[in-house]
Amino acid sequence: MTIPITQPEFGVETEAEEKNIPANETELILDGGFLVPETNSFGQNFRDYDAESVRQEGVENFYRVNHINQTFDFVKRMREEYGKVDKVEMSIWECCELLNEVVDESDPDLDEPQIEHLLQTAEAIRKDYPNEDWLHLTALIHDLGKVLLLPSFGELPQWAVVGDTFPVGCAFDESIVHHKYFTQNEDYNNAAYNTKCGVYSEGCGLNNVMMSWGHDDYMYLVAKENNATLPSAALFIVRYHSFYALHKSGAYKHLMNEEDNENLKWLQVFNKYDLYSKSKVRVDVEKVKPYYLSLIQKVCSLCCDQVIVVYAFVVSIPLFSREAEVVRNLEL
Repeated sequence: MTIPITQPEFGVETEAEEKNIPANETELILDGGFLVPETNSFGQNFRDYDAESVRQEGVENFYRVNHINQTFDFVKRMREEYGKVDKVEMSIWECCELLNEVVDESDPDLDEPQIEHLLQTAEAIRKDYPNEDWLHLTALIHDLGKVLLLPSFGELPQWAVVGDTFPVGCAFDESIVHHKYFTQNEDYNNAAYNTKCGVYSEGCGLNNVMMSWGHDDYMYLVAKENNATLPSAALFIVRYHSFYALHKSGAYKHLMNEEDNENLKWLQVFNKYDLYSKSKVRVDVEKVKPYYLSLIQKVCSLCCDQVIVVYAFVVSIPLFSREAEVVRNLEL
């Protein structure tokens, strides 16, 4: 059983329209529709990778290492290793709590534990789209794959888990953040991989395109392998929410099919909250926890007897993974 959704309406003024608030406002406002702040929690523009800040140097170095090592062969190996998802079963909320230990080094806009980001995103969406509970749940789970950073999940380095994602197996588009570092990627001068379509064909569909490895693709594999009954738009959001070259710059659309184009509409709705809800103001976890636990249970009950990703899911935890050790040794 799948969860039906309706497509978002564009070009019509709704409570979800973006609004600006003063630059000195840092509060996450959730009592009358989500308001888009003008600056991030460090007083900079959002996703400004060139602005001088306490995080700029570390973020750029992250992308240097990421762009050098994210190759077609590397992604293929990681998908084979982590696509097994056969090691342990845990609930969604247990996984959320693990993210109390995770801070995303690629993010220039926030240095809070990732559970805060999940709840900030979900709560902001909940205010503007109160009836789209599948979208609230999608926001809650979209970054759960970042548990790959933890020792029990292989302790992959940050460059193999977080950051903007992009296709491998075809040319690296210039809109990708810190594109200059791709010149050191072994695929950059490989004739099989450095053309517009590379190993793919026009209109093949993003589902047939390999993306750089990280938390997005991992969580997507977990959902698919557990026969998640979330709508295709939700799975699209989980897998491509870090694909800024597509949903911000419009690159790689030649690889999309009709279903991708429909799902992209919801991804662009989601991105507003994923990006702009980041704040130093903490969500009261205990206050909102009952709602999300009931939502998880509700979606589970819609699925009859199935044990699915939104209730209890099986994940790959290679405690002494040779592949994970190889990846850590790649870091420059």
